[in-house]
Formats: sequence, structure tokens, C-alpha cells
Amino acid sequence: MKRTSILGWILIVCLSTAAVHGQYYSKTRPYDPKAEKVTDLHFFLHESLGGQNPTAVVLAQANITSNNSTVPFGTLFAVDNPLQTGPEPNSEVIGNAQGLAVLAGINSTAAVMYFDFGFTTGELNGSCLSLFSRNPLIMSEREVSVVGGKGKFRMAKGFALVNPAVINATTVILEFNVTVVHY
Repeated sequence: MKRTSILGWILIVCLSTAAVHGQYYSKTRPYDPKAEKVTDLHFFLHESLGGQNPTAVVLAQANITSNNSTVPFGTLFAVDNPLQTGPEPNSEVIGNAQGLAVLAGINSTAAVMYFDFGFTTGELNGSCLSLFSRNPLIMSEREVSVVGGKGKFRMAKGFALVNPAVINATTVILEFNVTVVHY
């Protein structure tokens, strides 16, 4: 009994000492609110679906889907598309969109996408925006969510309006009008 109570006291002393040292990790700092900025961006995403240098490729495709569509449910794509100032193939490249998209609609053409728009020129060089959203592919204008960013877009939130400029068997060009709130 005496031995048990001694071990109990040793345990209590050890635990109380650990709590004192654990306060280092719970140190708080004062909140310093900064003014939010709103930035509007306009650019075009150029995607090549075939040829020698495709910018979107199929990573995986479910073999159990009965959909005979050219883009069946469960298809996972990896993308690395250039972002350009205009819809023309020779317009200035300002960055790239890298990410994943999965066709997630059994009875509809909808994708769930994660894209990271990395900017490589001008005042936004090194900054990026992260999009994660449902993307109803058959709508003429669709809205997707901006959920974060880094660099000039640290803690960004907002949305992007996406309009198809060109869609054919080998090329997709999408117009992006992005509005983000950031610090």
C-alpha cells in the first residue's frame, strides 16, 4: 500500500511538471487585423487533350462503370495547363494550373477539381491560388471556389467564373474571371 501511494505521488509530480513545460506550445500572440484586399484577375487556361504534348492525361478510370460516354464516371485526370493572357495559342504565358479532376457525376457531367494556379510573371510571380470545387462541365458559365493561396494571395478566399472559349476534340480553352479577398 505504501509503495502504491509513493508511485502515485511520483506520477502526480511528473504530470504536474509536464503541464508547466507544455505551456510553451499554447503561447498566444495578439491578433493584428490587417486590411483585406480584393483582387480581380482575368486569364485563359489552355488545355491540350492529345497529340505529342498533352497537358491533361487520364490517370485512372473505373472499369465497373456502365456509362459509354467518352468521359465516364470515375475517371481521374492530372493536369498541367498553361495560364495565358488571351485565348490565342501564342498569347503570353503568365503561369500554370496543376492539379487533379475526377468525373464524379453518375448521371451528369460534373467534375470535382483541385487546381493550383501558380503565377510565374510580373507582380504575382511566386504567388498561387488554390481551387477546390464541384465543376458542372456542361454549363456555359460556372462558378468554382477559391479556397486558399500563398504569396500575395495568402489566406485567399473567393470564386472564379469559368466560361468556355474553345472546346473541341483536342483543345479546351477556358476563360477565368477570378475575384479573391486576401491579406
